[in-house]
Amino acid sequence: MNLRPLRVWPHTTLAALAARVTKRPVKLVLTRAQMFTSVGHRPNTIQQLSLGASREGQLTAIEHVSSSSIDMADELINPITHGTTEAYMCPNLVTRATQFRVNIPTPGWMRAPGEAEGSFALESAIDELSYAVGLDPIEFRLKNHAHVHPETGLPWSSNALIDCYRQGAERFGWSARAPMPRSMRNGRRLVGYGVARAALQAYQEPCRAIATIRRDGTAFVRSGATDIGPGPYTVMTMLAADCLGVPIERVRFGLGDSAMPKAPQEGGSGLTGALGNAVHATCVSLVRAFVRLVSDDELSPLRGCRLEAITVRDGGIQMTDDPARFETYGDILTRHGLDELTIEGEGATPGEASPATMIVRQGRFIPYTAPSTGSRAHAGGLAAHFVEVHVDADLGTVRVARVVSAVDGGRILNPKTARSQIIGGLAMGIGMALLEETVSDRTGRLVTTSLADYVVATNADVRDVDVLFVGEPDSMTPLGAKGVGELAITGIPAAIANAVYHATGLRIRSLPISIEKVLEHESSILGGSTPVAALAGTASKEI
Repeated sequence: MNLRPLRVWPHTTLAALAARVTKRPVKLVLTRAQMFTSVGHRPNTIQQLSLGASREGQLTAIEHVSSSSIDMADELINPITHGTTEAYMCPNLVTRATQFRVNIPTPGWMRAPGEAEGSFALESAIDELSYAVGLDPIEFRLKNHAHVHPETGLPWSSNALIDCYRQGAERFGWSARAPMPRSMRNGRRLVGYGVARAALQAYQEPCRAIATIRRDGTAFVRSGATDIGPGPYTVMTMLAADCLGVPIERVRFGLGDSAMPKAPQEGGSGLTGALGNAVHATCVSLVRAFVRLVSDDELSPLRGCRLEAITVRDGGIQMTDDPARFETYGDILTRHGLDELTIEGEGATPGEASPATMIVRQGRFIPYTAPSTGSRAHAGGLAAHFVEVHVDADLGTVRVARVVSAVDGGRILNPKTARSQIIGGLAMGIGMALLEETVSDRTGRLVTTSLADYVVATNADVRDVDVLFVGEPDSMTPLGAKGVGELAITGIPAAIANAVYHATGLRIRSLPISIEKVLEHESSILGGSTPVAALAGTASKEI
C-alpha cells in the first residue's frame, strides 16, 4: 500500500479551474499567514515509550504508543510508531498508534512523515536507558543492533549501521566525551555530545523511461518525473552517460512532461531509486539493441560481440579484451541507414529483476540476480548522527556547534547532491529541535503566522556539518541506491536533545527545546535542587 501519495492543496486546484474558465493564465497569491493554514503541517503527537532491559544492557521489552492530531474531515496516515518495529533487536515489542480529530487545519506529509516524530521519542528513550544501565550510548545501540529484521528474521538487503556508528564516532571524536552530564565545558558554556540512530523505510515505485541515441552521437533520455530541487536532472544525466558510455556533455535528460513515460511523484525519498532504476534499465536495453545490430554485421569490428563482453566508452562500444575493436554509435547508425535508435524500458522494483538483468559498472556489463522472494528484508536509508551542543546556562540558549552524520544510502550516485540533501535535512532537524513551534490562542486560531513568530533555522544555526557515506549498493535493485532526501531529519532532533542532556543533565521530552525550558532547569539547580546525574541501578525506564 502506498502510504505517501502527495496531495494537491485547494488553492492550486482553484488556480487551475480559474485558468480553465477564463482561458487565460492565472496567478494566485497567498499571504504568508494563509500559508500557515493552507499547505499542511506536521501533526502534533503525544508518545509514550516503555523500555525494559537487563542490567547488562540487553533490551527485553519495547512498548511505543502514540496519539496524533488530524482535522475533522480528512484522511492522513502518519506511521509514527512504524519505524520502531525495525529499529532494535528486542524479543517483546508492541506498537500502537491512534489519531484524534480536532478542529485544526489539515495536516500534511512533512519530510519523513512519522519517522521524524517517532524517532525523536524512541532515540531519546534509548539514550535515557543507556544512562540507566551505565553503558555508553553508542555501546548500548551496538549491543542491541538488529543484525536481521526483528520481525521476520530475514537478513537485510544491506545494512551498514554499525559502520555508521564506528566511522561516525571516529570522525566526530566521540572518545573525548566525558560520560557524566555537566562534566564538559568550553569557557562559560556547557558542552554536550549526543548521538542518535536515523532510518527511513525503503520506498520505490514502478517507473518508465525512454532513451535515444542519434547519428550525431548525442543521447536524449527522458521520463515524466519532476524535479523540485533534489537534482534528478543532474543525477540522471550522469547515470545515463555512465550507462551508455557517452560523454556527459553530449547527454540531455528531459522530464516534467506528461507526454513522457510514467514516473512516480517527487516524494517519499523514492524518486532517485525508482527513476534511476528506469534510466539504468532503459540505457542497458538501448546498448543491447546496438549489440544486436552489429552481432551479425560483417562490416562491423564488433561482429560476434555479446553484452557481457563489451565496454561502453567515448560514445561507442569496444570489445573489452580487444580495445582496437571499437565502433561509435554514430558509425553503427550510419551504416544501417538509421537516424537514431530509441528504446523504452521500465525499472525493476525491489526484488523483481528479470533473469536477463545486467548492471553497468565502469562501462562493463555484469549479470545481476535479485534476491529470491522472501529471502531478504529491504532496508531503507540508515544513518548515525553525532552532535555537539553548547549551552549558555545563564541565557538558556542552545547552539549546535557541529554535526557529523555517517550515512548508509546504498550506492551514492552523486556525492555532492546527496551531501546537500543531508545538510538540508539536518537544517530542518535543527529547526524542529530548537526553534519551530506552532502556537494557537484560546479560540484555536494560529498566532504564529509569520517568519518573525514562527522561527526557522538559518545559516547561523547550521554551522560545522560533516557528512560521510558508508556501506555498499543495496542488493534489492540493480541500481543499488537508497533514498537519502528525508533521512537526515530523522534522528537529528533526538541527537540534539541527547546532547543537551549530556551538557546540562536536563532531559527534555518535548520540542522545541526552548530557552524557557533550559532556564527553568538551571534555576532549579541554583535554587538548591539536587542536580541531575547519570542514572544507575535500574533496568527499565518509562517516558
